[in-house]
Amino acid sequence: MKNIIRIFAVVAIMVLMSTESVWAGNDKRRGTAGATELLINPWARSTGWGSASVANVRGLDAFYSNIAGLSYVNKIEFTYTNTMLYGGIKGLNSGASINALGLGIRVFDRGVMGISLMSLSLGDIDKTTVLSPEPINGTFSPTLMNINVAYSHTFTASIRGGVNLKVISESTDNITGSAFAIDAGIQYVTGADDELKFGISLKNWGPSFNFDGTGLSISMVNDAENSMTVQYRSGNMELPTCLNIGLSYDFLIEALSQRITLAGAFTSNAFLKDNFSVGLEYSLLNIFNLRCGYVYQTDIFSEALRTTANTGFSAGASVDVPLSKKGSDNPTYLTIDYSYRTSANLRGTHAIGGTFRF
Repeated sequence: MKNIIRIFAVVAIMVLMSTESVWAGNDKRRGTAGATELLINPWARSTGWGSASVANVRGLDAFYSNIAGLSYVNKIEFTYTNTMLYGGIKGLNSGASINALGLGIRVFDRGVMGISLMSLSLGDIDKTTVLSPEPINGTFSPTLMNINVAYSHTFTASIRGGVNLKVISESTDNITGSAFAIDAGIQYVTGADDELKFGISLKNWGPSFNFDGTGLSISMVNDAENSMTVQYRSGNMELPTCLNIGLSYDFLIEALSQRITLAGAFTSNAFLKDNFSVGLEYSLLNIFNLRCGYVYQTDIFSEALRTTANTGFSAGASVDVPLSKKGSDNPTYLTIDYSYRTSANLRGTHAIGGTFRF
């Protein structure tokens, strides 16, 4: 009973924290947040069905969807995913890529610690100035990175919760900015075979940040022909806080250990349009998995009014390969994940990753 009370206390705190930062969003604030790379899912498994797995995500993918799912790590789990962001088979190539690493270790009977790193590279960008607008001044390569340290706990057989602390860093060769944020989430499962799941997570809650560096200064000569350096002030930018609510249900078929999972999620964004996600996953023999999903937001079907490069559709597949002998006390698996997300004008997004589970 005490654990249940604690969980409801966590939910109450999350709602209170999100009242101002999430639900206060309005059309005038759309697109004004910083560090919006925090809203890009870097993991191949969960992106295959539109990141709809807020309620049932398990393992290191939980760093994006719902940190409570990290508690499903058995002993040790290590994963790596590479994403070609808008670098698919048609349209323009963005030249951007994401590398994501994650490690989860069970440190207590009911607790799991995890760490992950996401690095977004935007490729080479031409340097231009007011006086030299032609791309003849070389290039620069912005780097956007966030580091996550998390703990997830199993309170009861039905309730799990977690907290994630993240450090955000953005930089070019002469400008840098940094910030920190907190994620929190819970998951609840019920049913004879735990087939019904519910999840809620609050993401990217933290103070605003700004930029600093020599790139914000300019040397000039005044009317008295004196040389001077003027420093521009960077405006404060808030983080892209969002609140996710998800639900999923497993349809279990005994023959060949088949499973069909239907999942849905609602994301309330403080600085972007709200998203509605729905996903479907099919599993065979607990080895082969196929999934698809769709993410909807207002005006997504209108080329003139759409405010996202993504057009909503996604699909993916996974193969869980056992590396240890059948019946082993310490089973080891290698999982290969792939996903594809469609986009307009730019090329689609491919992601491929591998996971070792011990």
